[in-house]
Amino acid sequence: MIAVEGLVHRYAGVAAVDDVSLSIADGEFCILAGPNGSGKTTLVRHLNGLLEPDEGSVCVNGISVQDDLVAARVAVGMVFQDPRDGFVAATVGEDVRFGPENLGLSHAEIDRRVEAALASVNMAGREAERIDRLSGGEQERVAIAGALAMEPDFLVLDEPFTGLDEPARQSVLARLESLQEAGTGIIIVTHDLRDVFSLADRVVVMSDGQIGVSGAPDAVRSALSDLGVRPPC
Repeated sequence: MIAVEGLVHRYAGVAAVDDVSLSIADGEFCILAGPNGSGKTTLVRHLNGLLEPDEGSVCVNGISVQDDLVAARVAVGMVFQDPRDGFVAATVGEDVRFGPENLGLSHAEIDRRVEAALASVNMAGREAERIDRLSGGEQERVAIAGALAMEPDFLVLDEPFTGLDEPARQSVLARLESLQEAGTGIIIVTHDLRDVFSLADRVVVMSDGQIGVSGAPDAVRSALSDLGVRPPC
């Protein structure tokens, strides 16, 4: 479980996240929505210690993130809005292998994870290709594969469908569904609720650094427009 309590984060003295408390259960599919500047990305960057709270706390599986950054980053996989922020290697295969290798897994297990992760985003057989020669959409898919290869307890994806064509979008959606069915918690940060709205157990909408509404998709639908989020068709 992820437990956020009284979280405050300020930039130049201005609160981007202001006294937010939120819990995300194991295996939950949660959408974190809201307009640009509402605090979504700032919030999720605390879940594995990329940012440090000015006030409050974040615990993952009962352990404070600040007390054990390694445990948090193993448990919470992160896919950034700009995939280039997360790349650590020159080629597709090397990048996706990096995380599992650092877990000390066997070669056979690493190979299995890399193969499954790349297949899930339609990038199978492209391990030798250079990342800097891929399109933006292909880079996004490699970033998602790198997070999937870690097989985390929770997977956080910040605007994951930007730049994906429709086949890749549907492949990623299907993979996210299967991950949740297997017990992985899914947190999608987005302003575009197409496709994912019906998959969610809960939708949390942020506004001006605070939670404006939180609940089951049908329960929050009527409040979306007032909080700057376009309701799905």
